[in-house]
Amino acid sequence: MIAASHRQTLSAFSNRHAAAGLALLTLTAALVLVLGRLDVGPALMQGWLLAFAIWSCVPVGSMNWLLIHRLTGGAWGIAAAPVLRPLAAMMPLVAIAFVPVLATLPSIYPWAASPGEIKSDVAVWYLSQTSFILRAVITLAGWSVLALIFASGFGGRLLAGLGLAFFGLTISMVAIDWFLSVEPHYVSTAFASMIAIQQLLAALAVLGVVGIANVAGRARSDIGKLLMATLLGVVYVNYMTFVVAWYGDLPHKAAWFLKRGSDTWAAVLIATFVIGAVLPFTMLLLAGVRASRAGLRAVSVLLLLGTGLHFAWLILPAFARQPAVALAGLGSLVILTASSMLFGRGLAFGGGRHAG
Repeated sequence: MIAASHRQTLSAFSNRHAAAGLALLTLTAALVLVLGRLDVGPALMQGWLLAFAIWSCVPVGSMNWLLIHRLTGGAWGIAAAPVLRPLAAMMPLVAIAFVPVLATLPSIYPWAASPGEIKSDVAVWYLSQTSFILRAVITLAGWSVLALIFASGFGGRLLAGLGLAFFGLTISMVAIDWFLSVEPHYVSTAFASMIAIQQLLAALAVLGVVGIANVAGRARSDIGKLLMATLLGVVYVNYMTFVVAWYGDLPHKAAWFLKRGSDTWAAVLIATFVIGAVLPFTMLLLAGVRASRAGLRAVSVLLLLGTGLHFAWLILPAFARQPAVALAGLGSLVILTASSMLFGRGLAFGGGRHAG
């Protein structure tokens, strides 16, 4: 059974659709890298980071669902495996897509362009380009190995437990490195947890859009409940982050929220809350929606829109040329999505021995 699964994996990766998706993403990343190194404009690289933040949620979240299911079991994981496994297998694409960021750090991060803007001990021991790249390489390599192992049907419960521990350690560093350090003077101990839960939510949302038609019975209802639980997790962590910052009354924390409280960004936040939280949660309260293919698909579309808006609210206000960054981010997201759709079309993992 394992040998058959391994042969199926190799066959999937040699598929012409997978090869085309990989080629499209690699060529695009190479072009972005060259343009970034030529200093065409920081807006391109900043937009690429924004697109990466949104797009990478799905492969990373899918990998984690496979690890979780290997530990906990359940019919939902078996039913979701044909979608989650190809999505998780895209982790090497995530690593490739992050190369342009690693090669053009000063175009994106103020601490890389001007190390004197942060405390000297932080610059020496943590926020230096060398340590940033080292943490990213270790993280992306480890995640890629875990994703491919469990997407291929290998991996036992011990490895799943160790993998989740490794993820918890690494996401606590790279979420801050990659996304929060665009404004290095703001710190949040809950930020990494929020990103991790958002990744889980995005992966389930894609499952709800493209794979829910093949999920029936109790498994479909369980996926609806998981959507509700992860959505509540994202809302709770974001709310508590705001409450703690407000209660602490610290100037550097207040400045971060005030920048995102201007008229435009306040409207984006309200739209994010309504589209990505209130409407889907209200719908998921209804048992009929949780048991309905069309209902879960509608909820999932709203959640994906909310995820995109949420990351835009988190990241875009840090940059000076926000319209240009947003446009570059949208274009990058379209290309990344097209690449992953091609790649995913070429992957055909079955249920496997453990179904993830």
